[in-house]
Amino acid sequence: MAVTRADVVVVGAGAMGSAAAWWLAREGHTVVLLERFEPGHVRGSSHGRSRIFRLAYPDPFYVELARRSLPMWRELEDEAGTALLTTTGGIDHGPAVSVRPVARALEERGALHELLPPEAAAERWPGMRFDEAVLFQPDAGRIDADATVAALQRRAAAHGAIVRFEDPVAAVEPSADGVAVQAESGEYRAPVAVIACGAWASSMLDSLVSLPPLDVTREQVFDFAPRGDAAWPPFIHHRRPYLYGLDTPGRGVKVAEHHTGLSTHPDRRSFDIDPEGRDRVVGYVEEWFPGLDPEPVGAETCLYTTTPTEDFVVDRIGPLVVGAGFSGHGFKFTPLVGRLIADLALSRSGPERFRLP
Repeated sequence: MAVTRADVVVVGAGAMGSAAAWWLAREGHTVVLLERFEPGHVRGSSHGRSRIFRLAYPDPFYVELARRSLPMWRELEDEAGTALLTTTGGIDHGPAVSVRPVARALEERGALHELLPPEAAAERWPGMRFDEAVLFQPDAGRIDADATVAALQRRAAAHGAIVRFEDPVAAVEPSADGVAVQAESGEYRAPVAVIACGAWASSMLDSLVSLPPLDVTREQVFDFAPRGDAAWPPFIHHRRPYLYGLDTPGRGVKVAEHHTGLSTHPDRRSFDIDPEGRDRVVGYVEEWFPGLDPEPVGAETCLYTTTPTEDFVVDRIGPLVVGAGFSGHGFKFTPLVGRLIADLALSRSGPERFRLP
């Protein structure tokens, strides 16, 4: 079997693995990026036309992470020559007891925001109805997820990374002098390997690394056609369960429940739409969105991989760097997490990037 040597082998070419490969390759390091499936596949968590970018969190830590991510998005756009993040402003609304902590966290980190009564919000965004308290944050927007992952892979390759699709990894074998990655195409050896394979992280790292529990769930989203030309900023509705949505050019307005899917295995998951979940979202649209036709014009499924706290796993253990548990709210941090993973792979002080000043 052929042996290829590199500075870093990255297993998993989703958002975070591709971002890490981009940062590493643009610094001149030899990188191999291995992906089990074809480009743009729909089996994991990184596909789709749109993701929400927002600073609006009740935790100042995540407000700061999003704030630091924003210039990195612009850096990626400039290098790729592609628009990826469109700033539209975004809305949080719901009970004041849930929305006001978001306002306090934004204020603590010096982020612009505006609290509105629901009547004023309905005048500004007539296609929507609003709950008790409404918060507008002008830095929020829409990320083109498919274009982002493709841009990261393309730019990593342009900087010299070997990017291999449809090349499943059978084993990761740490040793005293680094790590050997056994893939279908051959063996890859490096001082360090990055494991960023999403829903497959637990099985890939079984017996190698002690991970927090990673729950893999099958989620679903629905697209609805607007009834007019009203603006559709990204929104988070604070209720049980949370619902979210945003305009997705070419598809309509995406609306979905947050984290209501059943646990599954990534190799045995279904792509079928749950009819009860569909009915709940349709009922929600009928109640809260007078500007949308409540009959879905599209639907798709994806996988969430989350820790019990919905915090991320970003760490180095010996020659292995692990990035996992980003689903549900991690995509907005893609270039920052990629930078952190790259720092850890190069034994730099990456964790400092996650500490508030």
